[in-house]
Amino acid sequence: MFRTILFLLTVLLANVIVVVAQDDDVVRVNTDLVVLNITVTDKAGQYVKALKASDFKVYEDGVEVNPDKMAGFSVHESPYAAVVLLDSSGSMEARFSLARSAAIRFLDGLRQEDVAAVYRFDSKVERVQEFSGGRDLAPVAYAIRAKGMTTLNDAIVEAAKTLADRPEVRKAIVVLSDGMDTFSKASSDKAVESALAVGASIYAVDMSSIEVGGSGTRQSATSLKGFAEKTGGRFVATPGGQALRDAFTGIADELGHQYTISFHPLNKKRDGKWRTLEVKVQRDDLVVRTRKGYRGPK
Repeated sequence: MFRTILFLLTVLLANVIVVVAQDDDVVRVNTDLVVLNITVTDKAGQYVKALKASDFKVYEDGVEVNPDKMAGFSVHESPYAAVVLLDSSGSMEARFSLARSAAIRFLDGLRQEDVAAVYRFDSKVERVQEFSGGRDLAPVAYAIRAKGMTTLNDAIVEAAKTLADRPEVRKAIVVLSDGMDTFSKASSDKAVESALAVGASIYAVDMSSIEVGGSGTRQSATSLKGFAEKTGGRFVATPGGQALRDAFTGIADELGHQYTISFHPLNKKRDGKWRTLEVKVQRDDLVVRTRKGYRGPK
């Protein structure tokens, strides 16, 4: 417990400045630390516990980060903050009640120290529920009617801005959508960069029906998959029903079984360029998932 508290203090006391650029509406972070939230599973998809800091190797642009650059290591005891994004656009009309019940299942999986906020997005992005550890969805959520266009990218940018003010080391954005952005000002790249800037993983649940064919469905899945893969989150394809509810229980469970590593960047240049990240463990039979990189300060 002492080591966990010490690690959290190290991160909080680091020189972190979060800036929202007015010209391109992307959250940018100038920081002395890079924080990685890491999920480790075996080949059967079961979470692997009891790994030590020495079991991990971190690479920045292909160069191994030496132990003396490591600032902290903690197991899943640290709390997390999550933003749940509910797609309430017109294309979700037949699926919205299902999405709402799945969001309730996710909130029900929060631990005592975790917090979550809920937003809806259609032609605009709107807060439904402030950050809290409550297990119930706000009554206003039950009056929402699906309508309008889809501002998925803008919703992710807004979620990142909200998470930037949170003190929790671990952050997540949980998206329930049929995946086709039709109205955002921000591009998908800007959405990803905003999430990465605050260290948030995106968990994307594809609400498009498996019975619906055509390129639209394929494009929605590709878009949501891209968000998850680039940020170290997870993409879930589900037809709904019990599979959808179980998916949200699984996401909450995963967030409770992560490792967090922070390190001082090897590249000290303030050039705003992309740095690739890779994390490996000693055992070949394990699967490691984390974000693919970060953009340097500028």
